[in-house]
Amino acid sequence: MSDRIIYMDYNSTTPVDEEVLREMLPYFSVKFGNASSKHHYGSEAAAAVENARKKIAALIGVSSDEIVFTSGATESVNLAIKGIAESNFRDGCNIVTTEIEHPAVLDTCKSLSESGVEIRYAKPDRYGIVGAEEIEELTDGNTILVSVMTANNETGAIQHIPEIGTICAKKNVLFHTDAVQAYGKIPINAKEFGIDLMSFSSHKIYGPKGVGALYINKSNPKAKAAPQMHGGGHEKGLRSGTLNVPGIAGFGKAAEIAGIRMYDDFVKQTVLRDRLIENLLMRLPHVYLNGHRSKRIPNTANICFEGVPAVTLMNSIKDVAVSAGSACASATLQDSHVLKSMGLPAERIRSSVRFSIGRMTTNEEIDEVMEKFIYTVKKLRN
Repeated sequence: MSDRIIYMDYNSTTPVDEEVLREMLPYFSVKFGNASSKHHYGSEAAAAVENARKKIAALIGVSSDEIVFTSGATESVNLAIKGIAESNFRDGCNIVTTEIEHPAVLDTCKSLSESGVEIRYAKPDRYGIVGAEEIEELTDGNTILVSVMTANNETGAIQHIPEIGTICAKKNVLFHTDAVQAYGKIPINAKEFGIDLMSFSSHKIYGPKGVGALYINKSNPKAKAAPQMHGGGHEKGLRSGTLNVPGIAGFGKAAEIAGIRMYDDFVKQTVLRDRLIENLLMRLPHVYLNGHRSKRIPNTANICFEGVPAVTLMNSIKDVAVSAGSACASATLQDSHVLKSMGLPAERIRSSVRFSIGRMTTNEEIDEVMEKFIYTVKKLRN
């Protein structure tokens, strides 16, 4: 067995693809202009930004002028939710979301609740999926926005996005989705799905950290987000600040590669993921899969090893990089709010580990991780 650390935490972040890095390098030193400058260097940088914008938009079937660049998905979420709340605020208004959203959405909504916006939370079923009918029941004439993630970062469960989009269109309510874990992994057509705002990030698709994007549907007159950052009028006034040209160029290349590789990556990762799940569940007693068996993104498996705390298990297998919950929540050592909302007891939540595989994961690594976990769980239980 190898002494290297096997990385199985791709939902947390991904390594930068070599092609992406090559695309970025010239914009650090040779083509280093500010994309807002009106000279050759600026024009060169601006062209790179617009080229990337087209590639990023193409992956979700929208126009390039509907893409706003940000520092990452958290900022995109804040711009979407706070921006819409600010521009559409009225007495008695509400936002509908779910209990299983990423902290970027939940904390933003909590902040708005302190400013007088009512937040209504839909609960998932035991498989981690929120019913479209529950979203419809929570939505009324005072709803200014519905925000439901496309795929959950902890369980991988895919939500009923097209159905929710149809409901929102019927009720004339704006629809935002946090698509961080889905963008580039599964096909998404924002127009066909009825999505008005979509947040996503570069570093989840083998691009650099520190750059994200927000799609805003220009054909919906209600989708006017109030800027949350001021000082220069960049990105049509929606997000002021000098553009991260190397990061954006890398993001564009990562999106292009994701579009080309999506089918092959999907098939390969689904096979590897299912082998991991089936072997762990077959060869160990009292092991359970958290979340829906098939309605999930191809790379994610959240597994409970009953009677073995996840922290103990992870500390015993330090040469495999996995996660207990999401990367953002792991530092707090709190029980997963996602698994709790699904109705799992505290003991089972604390014994759950998230495996998220990626483009570089091999058959040999799956075998090695399987054997390590089976051996260690048996040892700790005894």
